[in-house]
Amino acid sequence: MAQTIDVRVAENGRMILPQVVRKAMGLHGDTKVILTLEDDVVRLSPVGHGVSRAQALYRQHAKVSRTTDDFLADRHDEADQEANVALTTAKTK
Repeated sequence: MAQTIDVRVAENGRMILPQVVRKAMGLHGDTKVILTLEDDVVRLSPVGHGVSRAQALYRQHAKVSRTTDDFLADRHDEADQEANVALTTAKTK
């Protein structure tokens, strides 16, 4: 359900988001938001929500379901293999 709330913008461009808006957006304390301007419409989103949406989109479209831990484990295995090859090469010289 859309809700319209009047907010005053000061001469210097500052405005205060009402508590009901901050609570609905999950904003606490000093928090950054993303401001999106489309034509004459402004949309505010908490930074974390953008990250969550991007991650959800990635999971939805990714062909392989792998976690960051899986990826890092593979990179560590590759680094170990490269180190072993370098050690073996150094011993044979």
